[in-house]
Amino acid sequence: MATEKELSDFLKSVEKRAFKRSIYHVRDEEAALDIVQDAMMKLAEHYGDKPPNELPMLFQRILSNCTLDWFRRQKTRKALFSNMSDFESASDDGDFDLLETFSFEEGSQQTESAEDSTRRAQILREIEGEIQLLPARQREAFLMRYWEDMDVAETAAAMGCSEGSVKTHCSRAVAALSKALKAKGIQL
Repeated sequence: MATEKELSDFLKSVEKRAFKRSIYHVRDEEAALDIVQDAMMKLAEHYGDKPPNELPMLFQRILSNCTLDWFRRQKTRKALFSNMSDFESASDDGDFDLLETFSFEEGSQQTESAEDSTRRAQILREIEGEIQLLPARQREAFLMRYWEDMDVAETAAAMGCSEGSVKTHCSRAVAALSKALKAKGIQL
């Protein structure tokens, strides 16, 4: 059974990735934070006594369900109320930065020129934009497999579909990203 420290350490280790995964889905920072917080609370309340090796799969499934719940609530709310702010795009105020994930280890001797840093930032923005354009299931499968480093079976369990569906979604996502990035002259 997971101790309080093990549960706390696990939640600390997944919070940034969970937030980034959520923001790719909902495209709203506040909603993404709420979804991640809700998923963490549900894991701690209902599954905190599970063995530590079961926590990653449980958390991924809870996070997926919380995201789906958010979409359901939005659909219901939009059916009942129409706010002009609902038609505005998500704010691009710069608070969310994909480059934070690419930090060098402390004490590392590696340095990067300003030109390389700018080029890398531009490429990452292009990749992020293309990931957001993927259909929801392809984006979810792609992020779980390649961002979360989950295997096919884990991804299928978290998404509630077959392993074949995960492979299909990932293949289509990779093909779409490759085609879009190649069209923009980006070779990875």
